[in-house]
Amino acid sequence: MATLRRLREVPRHLLVCEKSNFGHDKSRHRHLVETHYHNYRVSLLIPECGILSKELKELVMKTGPYYFVKDLPLHELITHEFINTFVKKGSCYALTYNTNIDEDNTVALLPNGKLILSLDKDTYEETGLQGRPSQYSGRKVMKFIVSIDLMDLASNLDSKKYGRVSWSFKEKKPLKFDFLLAWHQTGAEESAMMSHFSDYGIQERQPDVVLGMVAELRCPVLQSGQLGGEPGAACGARELLDWLGAVFSHAELNNEPNNFISTYCCPQPSTVVAKAYLCTITGFILPEKIHLLLEQLRHYFDEPKLASWVTLSVQGFADSPVSWRENEHSFGKGGEHLYNFVIFSNQDYWLQMAVGADDDCPP
Repeated sequence: MATLRRLREVPRHLLVCEKSNFGHDKSRHRHLVETHYHNYRVSLLIPECGILSKELKELVMKTGPYYFVKDLPLHELITHEFINTFVKKGSCYALTYNTNIDEDNTVALLPNGKLILSLDKDTYEETGLQGRPSQYSGRKVMKFIVSIDLMDLASNLDSKKYGRVSWSFKEKKPLKFDFLLAWHQTGAEESAMMSHFSDYGIQERQPDVVLGMVAELRCPVLQSGQLGGEPGAACGARELLDWLGAVFSHAELNNEPNNFISTYCCPQPSTVVAKAYLCTITGFILPEKIHLLLEQLRHYFDEPKLASWVTLSVQGFADSPVSWRENEHSFGKGGEHLYNFVIFSNQDYWLQMAVGADDDCPP
């Protein structure tokens, strides 16, 4: 019974693995990146590499800026000026900061103009807005989801609908949150958001970038055509994802008998590379910036390389109310929603997508 109890306590997840080629007309790589909105960390692993190319390093160092605003009233995100300046022009992202999705009220703004509110029962009833019970509610509903289409709202500022939402946020139940904000529009002034929220002490921030090299790294042997692996010849996608997690966590992978922290070791078959480059970017990272990184990694093999594959891994914010698109997300036991690309020299790629066991299956 004790063993069964421990098994139930182990965080579980849903993992989807697929194989494609960047040149295929029906390749989903761009869509999957663009619809995973709230990204906390991006990690690159490049075997047999001691230094990043100039082009790739420039992209890594230009993944910002994003912005932090403390105690921002929620009604500021539904004003005519904000919607016309940021939501209708380019892609605008926002996410409440230091809120726990399972316990607190949380808010997210998506680039399609949808404002998603995850509210506790009391707050939901006090707002007077129409929503639906959270899919993670049990018999006793304690969480509600409200979705507000800002594009539709702004089309008629004299409508009863806009008046009701504005009254709710301004008078009936004024809500304030700490927000992370980001805006992408080609050619736009980056200072526009700083100016718009200047009355609220907005701060510009840049992602944290950590660059490093690992010597004598034992790596799994991969074959692009063997997604599930082949005994004695190649490792599969699931084994690779476990190994990447250990590498990015800087875990010891030698499975020494006196190591009481980790007994994990590289899956077999494997090979030792002389050096591997690790890059980790942490902040509020836009899908548009991730897509540029992915495109640059696609061209990494334009010139001959010793390695036959590289990886790009992306982790979403654990307390975001959505994972992909408008799919509801909950923390559960781990809060994970992430994806990983393995890019091969022949332009094949593996895509691995994972969420918690209670979330909807990745797209």
